[in-house]
Amino acid sequence: MKLSAPVYALKRQARQISRRERIPLHEALDRIAAAEGFRSWAQLAGRHADQALVARLYPALRAGELVIVAARPGQGKTLLGLELAVEAMKQGRTAVFFTLEYTQAQMLDRFRAIGVDPFAFDDRFDLDMSDGICASHIMERLAGAEAGTLAVIDYLQLLDHRRETPPLMDQVRALREFAQRQKVVLVFLSQVRRDFEASGKALPDLEDVRLPNPLDLSLFTRAAFLQEGQMVCRSL
Repeated sequence: MKLSAPVYALKRQARQISRRERIPLHEALDRIAAAEGFRSWAQLAGRHADQALVARLYPALRAGELVIVAARPGQGKTLLGLELAVEAMKQGRTAVFFTLEYTQAQMLDRFRAIGVDPFAFDDRFDLDMSDGICASHIMERLAGAEAGTLAVIDYLQLLDHRRETPPLMDQVRALREFAQRQKVVLVFLSQVRRDFEASGKALPDLEDVRLPNPLDLSLFTRAAFLQEGQMVCRSL
C-alpha cells in the first residue's frame, strides 16, 4: 500500500496534531496510520520502515565513540536517538537518555511512538532529567557503566546552558577521554542553524551545527545529519 507521504512527513504531521490538540504523540501517530489504512502506527512503520537509518548507523558504532546527530527541529533526531538506545538494549546493552526537554510521561509517549514497550527491557534503560546535566554529571552517572553502554544526550547545546559549567570545548574533550576510557558510546543530538534552510543544501553538514560557543567538532568520531527522511553519516 502506497503512503500519501513519506514516513518522515507523516511523523511531522503527527507531531503537529499532538501539539495542536494536546494529545499524546502515539495517539496522533495511530490516527495518521488509520487514515493511511493501517490498524496502528506500529503496523505502518513495520510495513514502511524508515528504521533503515538506525540499521545504517548503529552497526557502525564502536565502544569509545562520540557521535553527533544533527538536524533542524521536526526532522526526527530525538526519535532516532531513542531508536539507537532501543537497538543497544536489544543487543543486551544498557542505555541512558539524558534530557532537559522531556518528562518521563513524554518519554514513555516517544517509546510508544516507535512501537516499543520500555518495560520490556527490565532495568537496562535509565532516563536522567537532572537540571544539572553537564560533562561532570554525565561522567559521574556513567562511572560504573559496562563497556558498550550507549548514552544519548539531548542535546549538545544543553551542556553550555549554565554559566558555572566549564567551556563547551573542555566538556566535550573530557567526555571524549571518558568515553574512550570507559568504552561507552556517547550520542549527542544537536541543533542545526536556522540559516541552513536558505542554503540550498540537501542535508546539513558540520558547518551548519549551531554553536553558541567555540567547539572543535573534530573531537567527535562520527557525525550523522538528517533532513527530510534522508541521512548522511561519516567518520570524522
